[in-house]
Amino acid sequence: MSSDALAQFQWGDETEARRRCLSAIDGSAPAPYWEPRVAEHYDLIVIGSGPGGASLAHRLAPTGKRILILERGEYLPREEANWSAQAVFVDGKYQADETWTNAKGDSFSPALHYWVGGNSKVFGAALFRLRERDFDEVTHAGGISPAWPLKYDAFAPYYDEAEALFHVHGARGEDPGEPPSANPYPFAPVKHEPKIAELSDKLTGIGLKPFHLPLGILLDQKADGFATSTSVCMRCSAFDGFPCLLNGKADAQVICIDPVLAKHDNVTMLTGAYVSKLGTDAAGRRIDAVQVVRDGCEEIYTADTVVAACGALSTALLLLRSANGRHPNGLANGSDQVGRNYMRHEMSIVMAVMSHINETVFQKTLALSDFYFGSDDWDYPLGLIQMCAKSRAEQIRGEALPSWLEWLPEMPFEEMARHSMDFWLQSEDLPHPDNRVYYQDGKVHLDVVETNPEALKHLKRKLKDVLSDIGWPAVLLERSLYLGKDIALSGTAHQAGTCRFGTDPATSVLNLDCRAHEIDNLYIVDASFFPSIGAVNPTLTIIANALRVADIIKDRL
Repeated sequence: MSSDALAQFQWGDETEARRRCLSAIDGSAPAPYWEPRVAEHYDLIVIGSGPGGASLAHRLAPTGKRILILERGEYLPREEANWSAQAVFVDGKYQADETWTNAKGDSFSPALHYWVGGNSKVFGAALFRLRERDFDEVTHAGGISPAWPLKYDAFAPYYDEAEALFHVHGARGEDPGEPPSANPYPFAPVKHEPKIAELSDKLTGIGLKPFHLPLGILLDQKADGFATSTSVCMRCSAFDGFPCLLNGKADAQVICIDPVLAKHDNVTMLTGAYVSKLGTDAAGRRIDAVQVVRDGCEEIYTADTVVAACGALSTALLLLRSANGRHPNGLANGSDQVGRNYMRHEMSIVMAVMSHINETVFQKTLALSDFYFGSDDWDYPLGLIQMCAKSRAEQIRGEALPSWLEWLPEMPFEEMARHSMDFWLQSEDLPHPDNRVYYQDGKVHLDVVETNPEALKHLKRKLKDVLSDIGWPAVLLERSLYLGKDIALSGTAHQAGTCRFGTDPATSVLNLDCRAHEIDNLYIVDASFFPSIGAVNPTLTIIANALRVADIIKDRL
């Protein structure tokens, strides 16, 4: 730490400092000014325990280097509410209690989850590779999706390792858009239940190529598809946006954090540790202080190398609030690109209500990519169709229903759920400099305008047409409520792009190693680095890139 930085803080007895701080908080003593305690030095600090940070820490733990993981959240409680549709989807029980503002001045609560494991605690565990063509420039109806400075071959071996690490179940060769791989999936695909198998056969019968959804899941299957008696996952109806009571979902906590902490004494994790600011040396070229608020008090940690993996939104906000004399517009923001080019996918979750009954329990096993880059009646890319968990009556009851009731005025919510199949549609969101997260007047602002809305409209139309073509005509009801909030306003799933990587420091924040152009010892390994997002779920690419960057940092350590 530089002498200038040290001058801001006092060394002192930890117990006495803690006593003074806590007594000021609980009101038992006057509130003295308490300077942050400077803690011990680490070889590596990782900020965030989501898929990026956790995978990097998992990779580097065997080096024996002293690693500190800082997580602002706690362990998500294991409780019955984990599997309550009312608690999870309608009440948003596990979402961050924050209020942000958008460009229109509307206030909303972002769909963020501050827990050990990050947003992966409630992700759907669909783990796709970006298509090989996604790494090139692609023309969309809404504009251009830019090329990546590294191509698919740079990530391919790390995709293999990411699939093995996160227990991905799938069938290589089924997905017509899947990029090449020298290895099969490490685990067999999750078997379809009868109604989904029938859907797959019908789609195949009209010339489409449905495939088993690649899922990160701790499932051992019997020949009939049911879980074995010793399988962690039991194929319940709550596999998707629910936290998993059994730890059967391959999330970052289960796969990386818990095994690392159990096996490696050189790795420490602090929970409830909010990183308020990163400080630099006098030259502004190195991070020399990681300022943390924990238990209501401030602490300072130092490390040779610092990795930010807070999620694309929170990482950008950390850099912006770390502005100093050398970085007046935010840390590593000489390009004015920090927080810009935010992407989240154009998303739609629809409930297809049909005449027949669907008794499927584990519905999330099928996907369709035939229209990913175009269709016979539209020249531009449409995107990906995948199934999600079945709607429950509580979720349907919590939706904004007036427009639905004119279609199905006599059908009770429970009956609607029995007659439904549920699909997640996503099209590519294009980067735009004015789609950004930033601070203004002490508040977080997230400005988002749709960049490619026509693609999603056509994808939804194709789904409706396809269901009619197979003899299953359906009324598609939009589920605007997902993870407790209105997707259009607060949907921050699949966040990406706020600190893009590139070769030109004038137009990018990170170099090709995902190290900040302007900071010698700062790396970012969440989806901030994405120049484009494609139309598949981003998590596997985050994991693969984190493993790639971990190998780069290993050489440095």
